[in-house]
Amino acid sequence: MYKLLLCWRYLKTRWIALASIVSVTLGVATMIVVNSVMDGFTQEMQQRIHGILSDIVVESHSSEGINDVNWYQERIQATLGDRLEGMTTVVAVPAMVSFQYNGAPHTQQINLIGIDTATYASVSDFSQYLLHPDHHQQLAFNLKDGGYAPDRKSLPESGWAYRRDMARLRKELEQESKRNHLLRRQVEEAKAGAVALPAAMAKNEADTEIDSNPSSEDASDADNQGLLPGPTTSIAESSEGPHYFDAEKETHPGIVLGISIGSMRYRDPLGEVKDLFFIRPGDDVTVTMPGAGSPPRAIDQSFTVVDLYESKMSEYDSTFAFIPLEKLQQARGMIDPISGKKSVTSIQLKLKPKVDLAKARDDLRAAFPPDQTMVHVESWRDSQGPLLAAVQLETTILNILLFMIIAVAGFGILATFFMIVVEKTRDIGILKSLGAPGSGIASIFLAYGVLLGMVGSGAGAVLGLLFVHNINRIAALIEKITGREVFDPTVYYFTEIPTIIHPFMIVWVVFGAILIAVMASVLPSIRAARMHPVEALRYE
Repeated sequence: MYKLLLCWRYLKTRWIALASIVSVTLGVATMIVVNSVMDGFTQEMQQRIHGILSDIVVESHSSEGINDVNWYQERIQATLGDRLEGMTTVVAVPAMVSFQYNGAPHTQQINLIGIDTATYASVSDFSQYLLHPDHHQQLAFNLKDGGYAPDRKSLPESGWAYRRDMARLRKELEQESKRNHLLRRQVEEAKAGAVALPAAMAKNEADTEIDSNPSSEDASDADNQGLLPGPTTSIAESSEGPHYFDAEKETHPGIVLGISIGSMRYRDPLGEVKDLFFIRPGDDVTVTMPGAGSPPRAIDQSFTVVDLYESKMSEYDSTFAFIPLEKLQQARGMIDPISGKKSVTSIQLKLKPKVDLAKARDDLRAAFPPDQTMVHVESWRDSQGPLLAAVQLETTILNILLFMIIAVAGFGILATFFMIVVEKTRDIGILKSLGAPGSGIASIFLAYGVLLGMVGSGAGAVLGLLFVHNINRIAALIEKITGREVFDPTVYYFTEIPTIIHPFMIVWVVFGAILIAVMASVLPSIRAARMHPVEALRYE
């Protein structure tokens, strides 16, 4: 009993021990905050990566892709059995998207992905990242009347209403441009010696020529300025004769673009963060893609933007574009004209929850040897291996560095305990002269170290949990004091700092801090235990 009483008395009366407690408290709190934030960022990143990537991808190495799709699907089903939840076919090719904005042409590299609307939702959360709520329920490539991102004020009017307004305005500009062109031509003819027509007659003739020639090759001033999206009319030859495409009533095949392909985030002169949209649902773009032949040839095709995709992962939002699988297969010539078989570049799989991802991947690799089938099987973790490994390495290094803070506190505890042993030499001598064994003396200081570690780590755990719980309020306070944002919204898409608290993490941090405090008290305890009572009381 005397051991506990003495170590508690030393803890209360020694103010120098308070410094050690504070250092342990700050070290534990820092580790809990950093680990919670890092775990939150890691999980948020993995959810967004996995949201667009399926669990396992069976991808072809051949330029022709996977021809006998049914055989591969049957083999996959037989290999995985009830572990398989969903399966879909995909065509993915590098491409370029072109459009005009403010009179300047813009061309950007993209990853063009053809997806099956009936099955793609079963292997990916892609539809949940689209802006229109209706597309969350049923994945489709149709242009909506409106209602895109109802909670996003920065997105301008989009959909059919916007497309009709732009098409009508463009028609008016085209007609005005053609009328002016005809008048200029008549003036030039008059100057060359031709008989000039009266102004009213010239206007009527110009109107007649414009109305009778909707596909005139005269260039439009509006086209040259690039203020309006895509042509309003074009001619498509078919077996039934020429077809005049009217942008006011029709759309090209639908395409879903990553939101960063057609927009940018910036600050206005007042410092407010805004989104500038170059493209919105209802606009037309031109996609240039390689054909499936050998050698490949460039293929240009027009598409109508029907929605935007926002996963808040810059790598995806700035490069991914999605179109219907059949349209991409037809455009690239991936349909056999004789047998009608359709080729794909990959087969994507979704596994049931709690299925061993690595085991399923290895089973498929055994079923499809690369040297025989020319396909490669990898999981989403394999494809993102370098990124996930880098994040894991960063977390490990941070933990090591932060544990060194607690180790520094341990050296402070060691120095403090040596000072206490020197100051309490008389008390140690008296206790030994009264018959206290060396182990009893040592246990006093060991218990002192345990109490110091428990108090410091307990206070640190409480402080760390409170900090994590209020971290976004603290971030807002720091922004108000410093006048600078913690997360620049033009770079980061996080509105709040994500945090996750794992109970096991708290336990090992607290246990590690207590262990360091106990280890720091071992040497002073041994010195006190070996002290001879006569030597301790010689000068008393």
